[in-house]
Amino acid sequence: MLIDSHVNLHAPQFDEDRDAVIARAREAGVGMMVEISDRLSTFDATHGLAMAHDDIWCTVGVHPHEARHYEDLSVDRLVELAGREKVVGIGECGLDFHYDLSPREVQAAVFRVHIEAARRTGLPLVVHTREADGVMADILREEMAAGPFKLLMHCYTSGPELAELAAELGAWFSVSGIATFKAAEDVRAIIRDMPGDRIIVETDCPYLAPVPHRGRRNEPAYVGHVLDKLGEIRGWSREEAEVRTTDAFFGLFDRIPRPEGA
Repeated sequence: MLIDSHVNLHAPQFDEDRDAVIARAREAGVGMMVEISDRLSTFDATHGLAMAHDDIWCTVGVHPHEARHYEDLSVDRLVELAGREKVVGIGECGLDFHYDLSPREVQAAVFRVHIEAARRTGLPLVVHTREADGVMADILREEMAAGPFKLLMHCYTSGPELAELAAELGAWFSVSGIATFKAAEDVRAIIRDMPGDRIIVETDCPYLAPVPHRGRRNEPAYVGHVLDKLGEIRGWSREEAEVRTTDAFFGLFDRIPRPEGA
């Protein structure tokens, strides 16, 4: 079963042909997608996509780029929204010190609110981290010591030390189209050492289209290219890669009923 664990179908890049994009994904064998929330102002659109399609589920959260607009975000508010039907994760949330679109201390504070919401709900935390390895490591270590929570290191491109710590803390990892990029050998090296039973795949569409579609708008239909590259990196057959990533997906997103035969 092909599963795209991270799509942004609510993005304006899909406004002209969203239904066709979803149809192409199904034609390509994608049996399930997780639509990701990046801000609460668009959560109704994100949730609406999940409610309109049997094979789409969603998360609720605030991307670190948007954290500056949500300094007053409460755990209770996230927990309330997470109680809606078909919400299966908290996030995308975390730290992005590359663009610094929100103050770093605000990003960290809002991230900790998401962690507590994940802890209270039992839903997995979808973590974005970029050029923030030290601070991310400190927060994850501190927060896990305060009480366990499930987490996914989404589209992982950070360093080996943070990957090792996250793995020790029980994290899952998602591999994106970046793994197919010619210059991404450092990313592939880390993928080789990820826990084999906790790896899933994603497109992060409309961004990060994999080779051979690099430079174009990404779509869920392209997730098979990511899966094939993961198999190549790990020495898995296509069938083994599909089985392993499907098992890992349902182990992480355990609120999603697993279809018979998947």
